[in-house]
Amino acid sequence: GGPQKFGVAAGSLRALLRKGCRLLQLPLAGSRLCLYEDGTELTESYFRALPPQTELVLLGPGESWRGCASDIERLLAAFCSQQGAVVEVARRLLTDERAPHRQKLLADLIHNLSENILAEDKEDDKKWFEGLESRFKNKSSYLRHSCESRMRGYMREVSGFISNVHPAAQDAYRGIIDLMADKLKSVKYNGCYFDRREEEEAARLCTAEGWFSCQGPFDRDDCPCKHSINPYSNRESRILFSTWNLDHIIEKKRAVVPELAEAVKTRDGREVNWEYFYQLLFTLDNLKLVHIACHKKTNHNLSCDKTRIYRKRKQTHEIS
Repeated sequence: GGPQKFGVAAGSLRALLRKGCRLLQLPLAGSRLCLYEDGTELTESYFRALPPQTELVLLGPGESWRGCASDIERLLAAFCSQQGAVVEVARRLLTDERAPHRQKLLADLIHNLSENILAEDKEDDKKWFEGLESRFKNKSSYLRHSCESRMRGYMREVSGFISNVHPAAQDAYRGIIDLMADKLKSVKYNGCYFDRREEEEAARLCTAEGWFSCQGPFDRDDCPCKHSINPYSNRESRILFSTWNLDHIIEKKRAVVPELAEAVKTRDGREVNWEYFYQLLFTLDNLKLVHIACHKKTNHNLSCDKTRIYRKRKQTHEIS
C-alpha cells in the first residue's frame, strides 16, 4: 500500500527473491515475485527474459496481486465512503458557468486516451498520416522534414536580405551565406531537434516518448500556462503542433540579420564571426520552442553581442 519503490539487481530469480525478502523483512518460505502490471508470477526462465527496470511486486505468504487493477480498486475504495459528495462535486463542475470549458477539457481527455504515442511506422498508425504525402513512412521522418523546412525558410530570409546590403559588401555577404548553407547541410538542417532518437540536441527540447514542452515567452524562463504536446500521439496533435513556433530570442529580422549585414559592410579588414550568427539563426542557443499563445510578436529589444561579431585574429610572430 505504500508509494515507495526499491531497486534490486540479481542474476537469478532465486537471488532476487532472497534479496527482496531481506530488504522488506519477509520470510523467504512462501514468498514469490510477480509482474506489477498484470500479476503474472515469475519463473526462472521468465525472469531471464524480462527487460531491465521491470517493475515487480514481492508477495509474502498468503498475499495476492492482480496487477494495476489492485491499485485502482484501492483508489475507488477510498472514495466509496464519500460517494455522494464526489457525485455532487462532479455535478457542480459540469453545470456551473465554466461548465462548457470543462466539458471541452473532458472531451479532449477522452480523445487523447486513444492516442498511439509509441507507434512510429505508417503501418502501425495510418490515421496519423492522413493528409500527408505518401513518401513519409514514419512519424520522425515527417517531423524532421517539418523542422528542416523551417530552417530552410530562415536561410531564405537571410539570403533575401542581400538586396539591403551595401553593394560593395554583397560578395562578402554571399560568401557567408554559402558557409552557413554548407553548415546546415552537414547537420541535415537540424532535423534532429524533432526526432525521437537519443540525440543531444533533440533531448534539450524533447522529453520521454516525444513530449514537447513550451519553453515560455522570450522574456521569461518558463511557460505560465504549462503548455505541452506530443505530436506523435494522434493526427490532431500533429496538426496542432505545426502552429507552435521556434521563437528567436534575439530577433532574426529586427536584430540578427541586419547586424550581420552591418558587420560585413564595416568589417574594415576584420573577419566576420559567421558561426556566431549561425548559432543565433539556426540553433537552440537562440531558439525557444513556444506555443503560439506564448509567441510574442512585440519587439524583444535584444541585440547581438558586440564582442562576438568579429573573430580575434591569431597572433603571428616572425622568427629572426
